Amino acid sequence: MKWNKFTIKTTTEAEDFLSAMLDGLGIEGIEIENNIPLGEADTAKMFIDFLPELPPDDGISSVSFYLEDGKDHTALLKQVRDGIEWQRQFVDVGEGSITASDTEDIDWLNNWKAYFHAFTIENILIKPTWEALEEKDEDKILIEIDPGISFGTGKHETTQLCIRQLIKHINGHPNVLDIGCGSGILSIVALKLGAASVTGTDLDENCMVSTAENMRLNHLQKERGTFYTGNLIDDAALQEKVGTECYDIVVANILADVIIPMAEVIPARLKKGGLFITSGIIDFKEQEVKAAIEQTGLRITEINREGEWVNITAQKI
Repeated sequence: MKWNKFTIKTTTEAEDFLSAMLDGLGIEGIEIENNIPLGEADTAKMFIDFLPELPPDDGISSVSFYLEDGKDHTALLKQVRDGIEWQRQFVDVGEGSITASDTEDIDWLNNWKAYFHAFTIENILIKPTWEALEEKDEDKILIEIDPGISFGTGKHETTQLCIRQLIKHINGHPNVLDIGCGSGILSIVALKLGAASVTGTDLDENCMVSTAENMRLNHLQKERGTFYTGNLIDDAALQEKVGTECYDIVVANILADVIIPMAEVIPARLKKGGLFITSGIIDFKEQEVKAAIEQTGLRITEINREGEWVNITAQKI
């Protein structure tokens, strides 16, 4: 189905007023675009490896809405224009112009699959569930992933940095804590490499669904993984559930701005000699993360880089 997209050029000050006005006219599916930086509370809820670099906030905002193609929207658009002018009495609306364009009703949730293909990291093959296993790859450690609505195909540099460290440091059958587990990719890698058990946490309840499904796809007994929703930084009840000094490895592929406040709760999770493997660190945040980790008493043993991304591995001594 085609849709007519209408975009109001306005100000960040007026975007909420105009959104309420559109909602009052029965228009649903409003989209707001601006360059306002996200605050700490917002970034803590993001489940992606990194945030986009935005240009400076110029106070300009675009408020878009969608109307079904092929229908006469003349009367409704007049009401929108009248509403914009009426709002000028109370707020700086800015330009207040409306531009129109067409868009297709695309299945965005599944369309990205065209770009996710099987790949290897050393002797591990990470394969989407919708691709067949090739004969040449039958001797590799196979991990099948369907990220669903959670982040984590394993292909991003930050995830690969963590995977390479797990390959290097999983000897025997360690207990592993995966903070920010997403699709469960790092938990599954750990189990496939020989971990005795994994515990995972994430802020997003949807990640629990994705992780459980990916555990099943990889023929891993659910008893080998325990996963919780919550914020390990300040949730004392979650810290108690996760446990104290019971992990040989803690892995966290999260944003640097989350790793920094989280660092102080990591030593209590680790056994003596245990390792903290972390990534999601953009290069210009490296020193801040190093300082935060060292302040907890952990000793940094290794730093690896891939492109603009950094992995830091530290040990509890």
